[in-house]
Amino acid sequence: MDEKLSKKLRILADAAKYDASCSSSGAPKRKSDPDGLGSTVGTGICHAYTPDGRCVSLLKILLTNYCLFDCAYCVNRRSSNVKRAKFSVDEVVTLTVEFYKRNYIEGLFLSSGIIRSPDYTMEQMILVAKKLRRDHGFRGYIHLKTIPEASPWLIEEAGLWADRLSINLELPTERSLEQLAPEKDGASIETAMAQMFERIEEAREERRHFSPAGQTTQMIVGADETTDTDVLRTSAKLYGHYAMKRVYYSAFSPIPDSSAILPLKSPPLMRENRLYQADWLLRYYGFDVDEIASSAEKGMLDLDIDPKLAWALKNRHRFPVDVNRAEREMLLRVPGLGARAVDKIVVARKHTTLRLEDVARLTSGLKRAKPFLITADHHPKAKLDTLDLRERLIEKPEQLSLFV
Repeated sequence: MDEKLSKKLRILADAAKYDASCSSSGAPKRKSDPDGLGSTVGTGICHAYTPDGRCVSLLKILLTNYCLFDCAYCVNRRSSNVKRAKFSVDEVVTLTVEFYKRNYIEGLFLSSGIIRSPDYTMEQMILVAKKLRRDHGFRGYIHLKTIPEASPWLIEEAGLWADRLSINLELPTERSLEQLAPEKDGASIETAMAQMFERIEEAREERRHFSPAGQTTQMIVGADETTDTDVLRTSAKLYGHYAMKRVYYSAFSPIPDSSAILPLKSPPLMRENRLYQADWLLRYYGFDVDEIASSAEKGMLDLDIDPKLAWALKNRHRFPVDVNRAEREMLLRVPGLGARAVDKIVVARKHTTLRLEDVARLTSGLKRAKPFLITADHHPKAKLDTLDLRERLIEKPEQLSLFV
């Protein structure tokens, strides 16, 4: 790789690191093509470590970090004093193909600052995907970050070539957007999300290709006064209205020469982790926002304990539950029991009466679950009323998990 291209890559890969919304679970496998290059796997590709420890990677870059917008929280804003660079379409295509051939990556995540106009920027990104697919037979994963201000037909075309599309909501409330990114319009962002949702649903019904891995979005947390409860209300709306595959939470990171309206330091990273755990409860554990908010002090999640445990401690009258008799929905609310563990319990108890040692074999979270469960040989009796229960169950940092 020549030095000029290498320099661009360093700048534009670094500029892309702030975007967390590039995970891609659920991308279907593309048709086999003996002359094609690359392929997706059944579970899709993630720019992260998978639960079993495998590292799957994307080439994650910006087409350019020049931008017409001047969003206060963005390091690539118009007034920012950062080094600028811009890839040509062919340079991105070449990098993707060459990195794939060297087994460095399994796909591409492409975003961009806004140059010339939203339509022009979107056209350039689509051209990258189109050239990879048509000229190089690329069968790997492609995730395009779409521009909400771009013409609707351009966003529709993007879905023909990409496995996943995403539009960043940026901030959780319209008020925050008006304050920190006045050139952006929350209504237009949601309109683009709605359009994308409709096209994805139509394509699924007609069994044709259009962003088969759905759409995602991202919110910056800690750049404004928005509470965790308000963040989760926004997420719940996005999941309910637009069938969002995932909402990502990105802790605000202070940037050089920042506006005086921004905080001087980042929020605790634990806040980001707790939001992901609460998000998991919304999507997979049957909780609603009001239930999670009931144990949040002034709208903020407890940083010392996970939100499911916080809810359980607030609702001790509903525990302990009998592992051999309780409904699946109630078992999902037991701290320390993940959805997979609950499903195993429901199957196992059809064949035997479960004892504490049986539950221990089905979950690694028995320490947290034990005070809230009844088994054939275990009843916590009055232990749920002890004042030190919360302190005894506080996790050490190395024990933190997304799976609650």
